[in-house]
Amino acid sequence: MSESVNPNSGTEPLLEVRDLRVRIERDTGVVRPLNDVSFRIHEGQSVGIVGESGCGKTMASNSLLRILPRRAEITGGSMEFSTKAGERVDLARIDPMSPRMRQIRGGEISMIFQEPMTAFSPVHTVYDQIAEMIRLHDPQADKQQRRQRVVELLNLVGIPDPEVRADDYSFQLSGGMRQRAMIAMALASSPRLLIADEPTTALDVTVQAKVLKLIERMQRELNIALMLITHDLGVVAHMVSYVYVMYLGRVVEEGRVEAIFHDPKHPYTAALLRSIPTRASKSQRLEPIAGNVPSADRLPTGCPFHTRCTEKVGDICHQHMPARVDMGGGHATSCFRHTDNRLDNLEEHDDG
Repeated sequence: MSESVNPNSGTEPLLEVRDLRVRIERDTGVVRPLNDVSFRIHEGQSVGIVGESGCGKTMASNSLLRILPRRAEITGGSMEFSTKAGERVDLARIDPMSPRMRQIRGGEISMIFQEPMTAFSPVHTVYDQIAEMIRLHDPQADKQQRRQRVVELLNLVGIPDPEVRADDYSFQLSGGMRQRAMIAMALASSPRLLIADEPTTALDVTVQAKVLKLIERMQRELNIALMLITHDLGVVAHMVSYVYVMYLGRVVEEGRVEAIFHDPKHPYTAALLRSIPTRASKSQRLEPIAGNVPSADRLPTGCPFHTRCTEKVGDICHQHMPARVDMGGGHATSCFRHTDNRLDNLEEHDDG
């Protein structure tokens, strides 16, 4: 785990996302998967984005890379990023198809995808695909240098006989080896930010721990900022120093991992933690979160969690959107339970 950094400290972050909004036009209506999402990541820091399926965490990472689905668009906010050259760029204002964005995508920000089998081309060798990544972002490297670099990367991520396995196709590798090769490809351009989107979803339990340890080691040794996207709070506890909890396209709580686990402030975070199996809970029934996640095209008014919350403070919870409340020490939440004057704790964009 990287050293804990308060994202709200005075130092300029590597990445700062502010009030990001995304909308998708569908035949059935408009869907807003991200609503005023804000988060920061500092250089070399590990940050977790946590939430149930459909909360918007993958949409947030896809927004950074500008690989949104068809008929989706960024309608507000900014995504300021510091490049290797020292420029400060707003990713939300760059044409997704421009050479500039293609250079940032993969060169400055890389992603480890959930399904390496679908991320790799089945008709090109592992070497071909990693070497192409090197060629795109380091055109000065000749063929021999690219070959050497690919072998070094495969060796770095723990693939045995890298000189031989480099010429394998992805379907010839086991699931764990494919994910290691995916990590090698993500590291090929020496990115400043590595996004890991549910990186162990398709792997056996015994392989998951090895892959997570590899990602943690690479992040630490190479001093790369890590954005870990997961629904698994158990993974977050061991992998990151700071956590953002998302629900229905909004960040509802953020804080250092110790604070989130030992003193959660939002009812949703507390409910997630109660649903995690522990040694102490072996003889107890786990507590599932009551109710179902509302549909993204029919978002509830007020606090997005009020339809499932067991700690509502009154009508204000389903009539108004709570604003972010600073709890001190880098810990913050959006909940009316943590303000004395609740009418002053209304989000500016109250209509979502």
